[in-house]
Amino acid sequence: MINYLKSLISNSPDHLISYADFISTALYHPDFGYYMKESPKIGRQGDFITTSNISDVYGRLMAKWFSSICQKLKMPAKFYEIGAGNGRFAHAFLQEWSNSINNPLDYIIVETSPYHRKLQRELLLSYPSVVQVDSLEELGSIAGMVFSNELFDALPVHVIEKERGQLFEVMIGIKNDQLIEQKVPLANGEILHFLQESNLELQDKQRIEVPIAMKKMIEEIAGHVTSGLIVTADYGYTNEEWMDPRRRNGSLRGYYQHKMFDNVLVNPGEMDITTHIHLDYLIQKGRDAGLKLVTKVRQDEFLIKAGILQELENHYDPNPFSEVSKRNRAIRSLIMPGGLSSYFHIVIQQKGLTLLTTDLFKEEKF
Repeated sequence: MINYLKSLISNSPDHLISYADFISTALYHPDFGYYMKESPKIGRQGDFITTSNISDVYGRLMAKWFSSICQKLKMPAKFYEIGAGNGRFAHAFLQEWSNSINNPLDYIIVETSPYHRKLQRELLLSYPSVVQVDSLEELGSIAGMVFSNELFDALPVHVIEKERGQLFEVMIGIKNDQLIEQKVPLANGEILHFLQESNLELQDKQRIEVPIAMKKMIEEIAGHVTSGLIVTADYGYTNEEWMDPRRRNGSLRGYYQHKMFDNVLVNPGEMDITTHIHLDYLIQKGRDAGLKLVTKVRQDEFLIKAGILQELENHYDPNPFSEVSKRNRAIRSLIMPGGLSSYFHIVIQQKGLTLLTTDLFKEEKF
């Protein structure tokens, strides 16, 4: 990977590439990219953990919630998961659907990684009706629910920084045979347009990530959906939160063997690279593409509204070592203050529907 990057940089104008080009190569190169190689990414043997892999309760609850939505809204039972990773969420979802719902279901996975597609096939052998595709282009029109968990945070981003009142784009070059950062005056029109649309005014010495690829992904999803809900689970900040002094260094991070690296230029192709997403921009670009916001809530709040507490109440077991007790602990970890879910948001958008937030959840009883 490092030799490929050096060649790419050497053959680029001014011998520099953008952070977006670097991240795209480091994560998605067909031979050397982190997500494309055959090695564990998620869980104890990998480099990071996701909420959908803490317990099967996340996938099972989503199956029940989706079923209730389908019944209430007469929505077709078609569930599209973009970026399904190792397939554990899909397995839990399908297991719950088969055991307690047992209505006809179309489950379609959009997955670019050949390695992850292989893991998914192995795990989902019991569900031969699952369809895997490489890209959204293969789907045609979509009617149903589109779901993604930590999709947008893994897309390439540009990096900019303000210095002495001037905006610069942070580029990647080579010095002494090592990858280095080099700042050039900002000239990318798409980045300038993003700053104008988001009304973001950087402070001196502040850097921030610019999600041009996220905009294109939203537009692609919206272009395929004719009628349905788009449910995005991810971590990120609002425009106001991005301006907090604590965010002045941006959010670009690498994860390798469950350790965080501020310098993502080390070990390219060997570690995950991620950023917090721009939540307001996700909503705004969705609206521009025809997706209307239904609600944005923290993930722990969403799980409670979707009925996770009933899962806890219905599975009490005094034995602390039983599977039920382990499950209960997993449920608590998903909703307790300061837990992983409190850092995630669920953004629900719609197209071809006219839903209110109250249409999405059962009426709470006290």
